[in-house]
Amino acid sequence: MIQNSILLQEAAAGGGMMQIFMIVALIAIFYFFMIRPQSKKQKEIRKFREGLQVGDKVITAGGIHGVIKAIKDNNFSLEIANNVIIKIDKGSVYPSAADASQAAEGNK
Repeated sequence: MIQNSILLQEAAAGGGMMQIFMIVALIAIFYFFMIRPQSKKQKEIRKFREGLQVGDKVITAGGIHGVIKAIKDNNFSLEIANNVIIKIDKGSVYPSAADASQAAEGNK
């Protein structure tokens, strides 16, 4: 009886190492498939926003298409129609679909 419990305790100790290995493997999988691609995408968007200039076509987070007319600190003046200019925050700007497709083809 005592011998059986000793053998069971030894088997449980080996299983504990396997559980730790599985947890480490899950963390690695989450990092490479979820965290790393997201941080890469955020870096690309940050790089795009830093490179914006007057005359660039952009899309706001709300879906408004326009052309940048002026840049002040973290704000843009965006012309959305003839003589219609709005002020938007730099964080709500995305590249236009045409510019994004041209940039993707240029990277190939």
